Amino acid sequence: MRSVQTATILSGASLSDAIHLAEGSLVGIITPAAWTAGGLHIAGSVDGTNYYPLYDTAANEIGVTTVAASTMYAFDPGLAVPPKYIKIRSGTAGTPVNQGADRTLTVISRKFV
Repeated sequence: MRSVQTATILSGASLSDAIHLAEGSLVGIITPAAWTAGGLHIAGSVDGTNYYPLYDTAANEIGVTTVAASTMYAFDPGLAVPPKYIKIRSGTAGTPVNQGADRTLTVISRKFV
């Protein structure tokens, strides 16, 4: 089953509001028509309160380094144990990029049976 939700990164911020994945895994993100240059990376949480940069088993931060506006990016649900909650970061954990206006991203998750 697929789920589509939105997450917004507010103007002057680099981290979106939270998305509840429930039992699903992140499989895609669609960027808005305008985007302040910066990659997309994921912060994950098991409790919805404490968020941490999400890394794969090779210690690579999970995300997309170069992002274009109005583009869909696929994520491999097998790269990491799926967190229950995520936030989308503009930039990386070490170098966040504040957005120049509110940016609403479309987040696609899928529950694998």
